[in-house]
Amino acid sequence: MDLILLCKALIQGLVEGATEFLPISSTGHLIIVGDLLSFNDDKAKVFDIVIQLAAILAVCWEYRRKLIDTVLHITHQSKAQKFSLNLIIAFLPAALIGLAFHDQIKAHLFSPLTVAIALILGGIAILIIEQTPLNGKTVSIDAMSHKQALKIGFAQAAALIPGVSRSGATILGGMLFGLNRHTATEFSFFLAIPIMFAASGYDLLKSWQLLSMDDLGMFAVGFVTAFASALVAIKFLLRFVASHNFKVFAWYRIALGLIVIAYFGKAF
Repeated sequence: MDLILLCKALIQGLVEGATEFLPISSTGHLIIVGDLLSFNDDKAKVFDIVIQLAAILAVCWEYRRKLIDTVLHITHQSKAQKFSLNLIIAFLPAALIGLAFHDQIKAHLFSPLTVAIALILGGIAILIIEQTPLNGKTVSIDAMSHKQALKIGFAQAAALIPGVSRSGATILGGMLFGLNRHTATEFSFFLAIPIMFAASGYDLLKSWQLLSMDDLGMFAVGFVTAFASALVAIKFLLRFVASHNFKVFAWYRIALGLIVIAYFGKAF
């Protein structure tokens, strides 16, 4: 078993889990770190898909009671039906746009330069939004309207560009469209479940032939570390939003974007 490869898998798993639900772009970080580790061939891209699934399973585990309750009562409870419909509505824009332009996005936008630009522009957007007076009257997921869900869905679609950050787009979109910070953050977690299962499942089907039993150890290490670090990140973010804004993430994005441009400048 290749110890160096296992170490790379461990690092990528930690990066995925730690960044997936923070507004700093997990895909962007995976592209950058993968490039630095020379872990960016076709098999590494399949590996990234697998560890993204691990991060989503961490959300399912963290919110298992809400998810189980929704499934058990969806046929007769209006609250469960409304919650499920809001997820479907918010899921559709990114799903349809992503399906239509999947190959073009993968071919042309998955590069350190794209990520750097998106990180910087996203950081500036966060600073602007945090300076904008917001009316976060919706204080629970169950109080969300279908119109709010649709708007958040279109905000999420912007994250099809690597570096934008799916969680950042949905959280800040939710805040712009009337959700308070905590509710927007929780809805971002739930919305990650269908969109990322769909995207990861689609990518896995297209890349199935690249999987091999010889790589089981590498995938297992990445999966476990991504799941564990994602659980920590989810709990951290929920505590963080209770008393902080997102400006620190904005400055981090801008600084990282500039570092990426400087580091990879000769390659552009």
